[in-house]
Amino acid sequence: MNNTQSAGFQAGEAKGQAQEKGSQLMDQASAAAQSAKESVQEAGAQMQMKASDAAEAVKDATGMNKST
Repeated sequence: MNNTQSAGFQAGEAKGQAQEKGSQLMDQASAAAQSAKESVQEAGAQMQMKASDAAEAVKDATGMNKST
């Protein structure tokens, strides 16, 4: 293999490695985004539950929650 072929091979190899590293980074970013989405959804559900509980407490305190 001459120097030109060797340089071309090394450039191709470096390009392949860079593409693989980029793919790995994209996978990691995607996983992090999914995790963040799930965390936000969980936090939203907890906030919704707390707001509902707070509304019920206000109704109980003001006598608006009639359980007859």
